[in-house]
Amino acid sequence: MKHVRMIAAAAVSVALALGAVAWIGADLVRDKTSSSVFDIGGPFVLASARGGTVDSKTLAGKPYAVFFGFTHCPEVCPTTLYEMSNNLVSLGDAAEDFRVFFITVDPARDTLAVMKDYVSNFDPRIEALVPTDDQLKQLASEFRVYYARVPTSDGGYTMDHTATTFLFDRNGSFTGTLSYDEAAETKQAKLRKLLGR
Repeated sequence: MKHVRMIAAAAVSVALALGAVAWIGADLVRDKTSSSVFDIGGPFVLASARGGTVDSKTLAGKPYAVFFGFTHCPEVCPTTLYEMSNNLVSLGDAAEDFRVFFITVDPARDTLAVMKDYVSNFDPRIEALVPTDDQLKQLASEFRVYYARVPTSDGGYTMDHTATTFLFDRNGSFTGTLSYDEAAETKQAKLRKLLGR
């Protein structure tokens, strides 16, 4: 990766992210008893690092994935995007039209230019999107995503966030998740099922 990260910061970020995984996992379980688990997600129109915007309405007919993170993330985000890149290659032609959207939870630092440079390290089917603060709040509510700014000892900050990849089918309906700490074989199987392979 382009940026060298401190080991201590990495450990803190991983711990925070895994805590977020547990948080959303519990939330999804609660959903099964109170409302439909398929209520995750919602329509969006977000600025793309490739230029223009991405309107979720135009995604009809093709499955896609959504992951929330940020470019200063020391381990969870680059690892997730790296593993997704490998999965896309392994899936071959089945994933030719599959799109993965990396939405920043740190729009203050993650400008379109920064995001474009960051995702250039990964598979070109991974597209970076930058919401406004208001859009991010709305997305967090609709996707049930947790994110929070956490001050660091050097006067800066990092972001605690849900480390989950959300999967959507050809109808735009939520079908499941890929967890950060899930086995590679399980992730691959879920993606194959989503793509009908």
